[in-house]
Amino acid sequence: MTMRELPPVDHVDQITPEWLTEAIAVDGAKVTERTATPVGTGQVADTFRFGLTWEPPEAGPATVVAKVTAVDEASRNAAAMTRTYEIEAAFYRDLAADLPVRSPRCYHAHHDTWTNAYVILMDDAAPAVQGDQLAGCSVAEAEAAIAELTRLHAPRSGDPTLADIPWLHRHDPAAIDSTGGLLTILGEGFLERYAATLDPDVAELIPRLTPRIVAHFHDKPGPWTIQHSDYRLDNLLFGPEGEVTVVDWQTVGHGPGVADLSYFIGAGLPVEPRREHERDLVEGYREGMAAAGVELDADQLWEDYRRYTFSGLVMAIGASMIVARTDRGDQMFMAMANRHGQHALDLDAEALIPD
Repeated sequence: MTMRELPPVDHVDQITPEWLTEAIAVDGAKVTERTATPVGTGQVADTFRFGLTWEPPEAGPATVVAKVTAVDEASRNAAAMTRTYEIEAAFYRDLAADLPVRSPRCYHAHHDTWTNAYVILMDDAAPAVQGDQLAGCSVAEAEAAIAELTRLHAPRSGDPTLADIPWLHRHDPAAIDSTGGLLTILGEGFLERYAATLDPDVAELIPRLTPRIVAHFHDKPGPWTIQHSDYRLDNLLFGPEGEVTVVDWQTVGHGPGVADLSYFIGAGLPVEPRREHERDLVEGYREGMAAAGVELDADQLWEDYRRYTFSGLVMAIGASMIVARTDRGDQMFMAMANRHGQHALDLDAEALIPD
């Protein structure tokens, strides 16, 4: 996808009617006025819905959505450390247009390496409604989300050329070792901060996991594909006809697709419905991949599904300790940690970590 050359943006005030006119590029029309309203629950970027007035009237979209560099310093620093702004802009620039997974149409995506300024301008998916990580989802919603997930994973499953995309294939062994060491330190702070709200068995699991996390990170059997890496309800929009739109591509990478599946089921369903329905949901994923031409062995898929139940617990520990702290953020990270931790315990994922 070719992006137009536009002045860089790192604050909502810099998204002017003139800038929007150039970004959306409707022939012979211009944006004369715009309003900006904060939306979403993102922890790393700031997101706004823009209401647009056009000349001539209704020449372009009535609303669009923009993500920009976070005002909060801790969130900006976290984005720089994890490269989330760079990664999301690159996804829309290099990959989105050729994938059948439903994601918002992108008008402009840019990241400045030197300043970390970042902007994504995209279609407004309203009236689709954002999923609620705290409340969880129904089994029917989970089935719809998993069907959409196969549209991300299947087209380039096992594609060796994905390893040639530097921003996507981030698997330097030394960096993985360093990340594992950092997670051990963050895990200690996580336990101290959230001791009162963690389930006791999850609190006991974390110090058993963190010393072995590097071995877990290095053990990633294939097939690899384009992996969302944060596929959960807060990053999914559910439309009136049951369609699912996937947003927040700040963590997309090259890795095992089944990790997204395990992460979604572990985070999205409360514990009891997850225990009752996860076998069927995993089989639904296998059937969806087969329908798209990717055959997965059922027994191996289940073992790998168990293996990646730790993904959400790792995300909860790492992300909660590096982004700006909020009340909703605390509630979300506790819901994730407790659900994912119980998921790993239920399926004895510890037994699959290499010695």
